[in-house]
Amino acid sequence: MKKIGIGYEFYKRMIDDNCYYVDKTLLIRDVYEKGGTVTLFTRPRRFGKTLALSTLQTFLEDERNRQGNRIDNSRYFENKKIMLEGSDDIKSRMGQYPVINLSLKSGKQSDFYNSFMILRKTIIDEYSRHSYIINSDKLDDRDKNEFSSLLNGEEDWRILEKTFKNEADRKRAFQIEVGKYAVALKTLSELLAKYHGHKTVILIDEYDVPLENSYQLGFYDEMVSFIRSLFESALKTNTSLELAVITGCLRISKESIFTGLNNLEVNSINGEDFGEYFGFTQKETEEMLIEYGLPDHIETVKDWYDGYLFGQTEVYNPWSVIKYVKVHVANPNSFPEPYWSNTSSNSIIKEMIEGADDSVKNELDTLISGGAIEKQIHEDITYGDIHESDDSLWNFLYFTGYLKKVSERFADSTTFLTMKIPNREIAYIYKNQLRQWFDKKIKGLDYSPLYDAISSGKPEGIEDFVNSLLAKSISYFDNDESFYHGFFLSLLYGMPDYSVRSNREEGNGRTDIVLYPDNPKDPAYIFELKQRKKFSEMEEGLKEALDQIVLQKYEDGIIDDGYVGSVSYGICFCKKRCIVGLLDSYQ
Repeated sequence: MKKIGIGYEFYKRMIDDNCYYVDKTLLIRDVYEKGGTVTLFTRPRRFGKTLALSTLQTFLEDERNRQGNRIDNSRYFENKKIMLEGSDDIKSRMGQYPVINLSLKSGKQSDFYNSFMILRKTIIDEYSRHSYIINSDKLDDRDKNEFSSLLNGEEDWRILEKTFKNEADRKRAFQIEVGKYAVALKTLSELLAKYHGHKTVILIDEYDVPLENSYQLGFYDEMVSFIRSLFESALKTNTSLELAVITGCLRISKESIFTGLNNLEVNSINGEDFGEYFGFTQKETEEMLIEYGLPDHIETVKDWYDGYLFGQTEVYNPWSVIKYVKVHVANPNSFPEPYWSNTSSNSIIKEMIEGADDSVKNELDTLISGGAIEKQIHEDITYGDIHESDDSLWNFLYFTGYLKKVSERFADSTTFLTMKIPNREIAYIYKNQLRQWFDKKIKGLDYSPLYDAISSGKPEGIEDFVNSLLAKSISYFDNDESFYHGFFLSLLYGMPDYSVRSNREEGNGRTDIVLYPDNPKDPAYIFELKQRKKFSEMEEGLKEALDQIVLQKYEDGIIDDGYVGSVSYGICFCKKRCIVGLLDSYQ
């Protein structure tokens, strides 16, 4: 049985390590036949974008070692779909092109200077990978000097830094350095084409990571300027370019990054082509589950990790499917988990919830309750647009995998999508972030009015305090019985001179919540909670709570524990309201 590879991003290593591989090699054919000179793929994170670029590189690259000797990669494609179904023209392209493969995902530093320096190092590393060309007589001295200057950039900068007399000198030199590396990909592609006698393939992964980071940290304009210059020189005015493939999570508007790039073909999750190459199809998922002896898990996996629609292709989250299989091969009785949610901070969901107005909250209620919302769709956005309007925010969530398309319509020259949460895994992210937001919102409050009402035997004071907090919550909680218990329990932990216990045996049953005094001569406080779906049923629910305290003899259990007595409250919740009643029996 093949190894289940978690986190493999390099095609050759996946094959070398005998990992289970879902064959996506026909992407190579379709990039040529359906893509543009420059093709941008936008897909959610962890949907196989990096592996796709690595596959392209392995197939197309005329790879050389440090001595310039050719490396034969043909064995990596034996019996793969590209060799079985690809045309002779496509197969003839194997191993024919110099390839530049650049990932921008490391550009996530706290300011532009440090982010640029890391991106520059990534470019220098790619120069180093191709350093075999420097000793060739195919390059003249001018070419070799230019290559060496860019290859040795880190060392040259360290030497230059020692000559700066003031901050102004450093800034001027830094701007020159930025300009120098803004054209470095074009320079490298030209020199590689001259050496190999074939135009260069350029692959750029995670292009939007430094853009998102710079937006969050306040240096977006500087980063946009650098990335725009890098792309314009390498992808727009480059006669040495064979083709380019770029990947990211979000399409950044042409005006900010891809200015004037007329040879760009954008393929988002709305695109009709390439849908099956990012994510697992139904057939691929079922085959993997069967391969590892998990055929009875197909419906569970579908419920948790399916639901995405890329073009007309239904796909599963590949990261989560692979994680699920690995875990359940070891223990078939394990519960499903939200594996994808653990790979990121999901900060956009957090920001959305924290900044939500009543309109957004209502739409969140609809989504989390299993409903759908309709929004105008537009792909050309910038990170600066995300918080400018609710529509931009919902678009961002859709294109990054937090919502899925249910249907679409076209009216007044505008496309509208009906969207909902894709699956239980994504629903968990929303619910978890909502709970964290609500807990944070109520943590900083002054609870003394609540504690005074409890100790004074004033149920109306408890009622007023709790209702003021419930008014701030999300209606989704109304359908979650455990929310009310956890919510009210969390309010009691800070009551002075008392400790709180939940579901402890007292009398003939288990009390919902009890506050036990540090001093046994003080009363304990019992809380029995009920929930009803209709406001008209709340009084009946309150009566049931108070009757249960008596029938189950909870107060007798408190006395048996050695406490002097107790005060008992019944509470009934319905949606964003509660009513509180007092069972007056303190002895």
